[in-house]
Amino acid sequence: MNTRPPAIVVTGLRKSYGDKVVLDGIDLHVPRGTIFALLGPNGAGKTTTVQILSTLIGADGGLISVDGHDPAREPDAVRAAIGVTGQFSAVDNLLTAEENLILMADLHHLGRPEGRRRAAALLARFDLTDSAKNLASTFSGGMRRRLDLAMGLVGDPRVVFLDEPTTGLDPRSRRDMWQMIRDLVAGGVTIFLTTQYLEEADQLADRIAVLDHGKLVAEGTAGELKRLVPGGHVSLRFTDPTTFDAAVRTFGDVPRDDDALVLRVPSDGGVASLRGLLARLDEQAIEVAELTVHTPDLDDVFLAITGEPQHEKESVR
Repeated sequence: MNTRPPAIVVTGLRKSYGDKVVLDGIDLHVPRGTIFALLGPNGAGKTTTVQILSTLIGADGGLISVDGHDPAREPDAVRAAIGVTGQFSAVDNLLTAEENLILMADLHHLGRPEGRRRAAALLARFDLTDSAKNLASTFSGGMRRRLDLAMGLVGDPRVVFLDEPTTGLDPRSRRDMWQMIRDLVAGGVTIFLTTQYLEEADQLADRIAVLDHGKLVAEGTAGELKRLVPGGHVSLRFTDPTTFDAAVRTFGDVPRDDDALVLRVPSDGGVASLRGLLARLDEQAIEVAELTVHTPDLDDVFLAITGEPQHEKESVR
């Protein structure tokens, strides 16, 4: 039986800058070996949350546990357990890829032989071996991000904070980074992710929390959050007008396209509602040529919950 505590537990976290309340009593629970995404509009407090959890700044109130340790009372224990990759790369342009990693190993007091071994392993893991002796200033954006993430893993962290990890990357590099993140989780690492890309949260996160004006306004899986927004439906397409008419009589006043022989039956897209819909079709012996589930995407969720579209950039706080 696993008795280890969750990777991150936060209760009543508060932070203010003067009269401005940035975090207003938020609660978080992140199980080990999962990806947790924190979304929010500009200035919602995402980066502040990461800074507090990673010991960079202090909280004004609340209880916090990261890998079983309190960042305020046991900052060194928290730092030993975590890795952090921020919005802006920590890579030193005047050093080679290998030198950047060895520098991180020195900061972790790994010793010269172990530091070089760890650097070589990470260069191979992130497909940077052929560029190990090249200055980081010559790297593409995707290579810099891979090196930056590798640097955050030198200390073999159990919890990794990724604050906007794919900002500015092209679609291919972004997907490469996504796979690296999935591989980390498969190896037992816990990921706490903030992102400006809703697709990124949809693709990666086991659970998503939406932060707005310093408060958590929604939390759940991507599917659960999408079902909060009206507009979901099941599209039923028929090839026979007689069957289409029978379906119209069965489902009543629902949106329809008589020319295309398509009905759009309101649904949250959940398993239970789909079972009910199929049962009704089966009871009336109605054959459907094609069935498609349409649910709102995370952009719709974000707009409905926060009242504004997701912005391109996150502010410092």
